[in-house]
Amino acid sequence: MNSLIFASTRRGAGKTSLLVGLAKTLEGPFGYLKPLGDQLLYRKKRLWDADAALMIALLGVSHEPERLTVGFDHSKLRHLGDEAAIHNAVREALRVQCDGGGSVLIECGPNLTYGASVFLDPLTLSHELRLPTVLVTGGDENEIADDLAFVERFVTSDEATIAGVIVNKVRDLDEFTAVHLEEITRLGIPVLGVVPHDERLTTMTGNYLAERLFARVIAGEEGLSKPVRHVLVGAMSVAAVTAEERFRLPDKLIITSGDRSDMILAALDAPGTSCVLLSNNIVPPANVLATAQEKEVPLLLVPTDTYATALKIDRLVPRLSVQDTGKIDRLAAIAAEHIDLKAIAAL
Repeated sequence: MNSLIFASTRRGAGKTSLLVGLAKTLEGPFGYLKPLGDQLLYRKKRLWDADAALMIALLGVSHEPERLTVGFDHSKLRHLGDEAAIHNAVREALRVQCDGGGSVLIECGPNLTYGASVFLDPLTLSHELRLPTVLVTGGDENEIADDLAFVERFVTSDEATIAGVIVNKVRDLDEFTAVHLEEITRLGIPVLGVVPHDERLTTMTGNYLAERLFARVIAGEEGLSKPVRHVLVGAMSVAAVTAEERFRLPDKLIITSGDRSDMILAALDAPGTSCVLLSNNIVPPANVLATAQEKEVPLLLVPTDTYATALKIDRLVPRLSVQDTGKIDRLAAIAAEHIDLKAIAAL
């Protein structure tokens, strides 16, 4: 198998998850590059991409995660030099990965235009590196059809090599296959797989929330791996919140201010509470901390107010971590069942 570029037509298409499934299913070894990082993490005075850190752990890549990314900030990349200098930096990173043997999985940004101003969009990279591109598309049927029709109409072989498309997160697999697959096939872009939506892959955990929100865990550390599927804001009275149907849902996160001891205790007593997120940087009394510790329900502390915190949660996209072994195994099974692995390996 050649090294491959993986690109998304839209944000949230599930490109990284599919890469994990493919890497766990296809015969390796594999290297990994993400030339333009977009999931910035800051740890121990070092910057790296969260996806790069995940793939290093899964693939056993020996390099540090910051070496797998040419840069994060567009303005800083422009100071690296002209187009040739930027592409030379990518080629050198690719050469280092290829020295370990095997193919390199090159992951691009959240859509086809991301990085174009610094010559790191997937189509430019495909042209410069002479490597085929696999598109990952998701969304509703009309969005998928629009994306692929645009690619077929405006992307020529002189600009990039589109080796095929993987249609991801399909809600009704049978209906999509029967109604839409023939239309996509007529566009002339090889379909390498049609992957169903899996609700189990959309959950977050307390660990993930703490990492992405830079929250401080003040109690209940043992429960950080519990799944979070539902979010409830506890900004009204306890009686009003507990009367809501969502308050009885399993795997829920409750957001409230740290001075709302009544609400926090009600959340801790409610069955199915996975995590409580405390706003305004207010630490609740010792008895509340002790109850959370006893019930193994994490209390996460953030400085923002309840409304701003809820907005941040709403904008979060669930992302894999190396601790999500169940999800990783599930992704491998999905890749084996729904993606043409022989066609991928032959690219």
